[in-house]
Amino acid sequence: MQVVNERRSNADRSQAMRDALIVAGRLLFVEKGYAETSTPEIVAAAGVTRGALYHHFTDKAALFRAVIVSESEHVAGEIQRATQDCTDAGQALDTGTDAYLDAMTVTGRTRLLLIDGPAVLGREVMDIIDGETSGGTIIVGLSAALGRSPDARMIVQGRLLSAAFERAALDVSAGSDSTLYRSELKRMLAEVCGER
Repeated sequence: MQVVNERRSNADRSQAMRDALIVAGRLLFVEKGYAETSTPEIVAAAGVTRGALYHHFTDKAALFRAVIVSESEHVAGEIQRATQDCTDAGQALDTGTDAYLDAMTVTGRTRLLLIDGPAVLGREVMDIIDGETSGGTIIVGLSAALGRSPDARMIVQGRLLSAAFERAALDVSAGSDSTLYRSELKRMLAEVCGER
């Protein structure tokens, strides 16, 4: 019985170290940018050893990818929480639009996901992460609103809408009024779903 408890506590400690590295990495990547953040700064901020960093991540880029995945999962989680009680697909798309733009107002998130992420990891990797997390919610919403399984056309529409959502988040982050962006995104979704 004791061995199981020790394993559990070792696993808990290991997870806590990994989480500390992700939190420290996020803070520094937002504050300084990816290129200007060094691994010694990350381990110092996380309060762990350099060996711990390389135990959990092969390099700084792998840690950065983990930060991006975490941020994307948070966005997806906010969308899912906001839409879970929606009674129809149209309402879910509208509510999801607001949830996405609200989630993207978290300090540093737009920079991480829409500027530094593509620059560091590349568009292909970002598309994969996006498709597995928040970007996939657009396809799910379109599928529900249109009452059919995703096909090639719907996937293209989802990708184009995702680009519009990203542009809106960038502009709102730069100080544009979100009200107009919210209404235009909702109008675009309605048009794609045949409501207009």
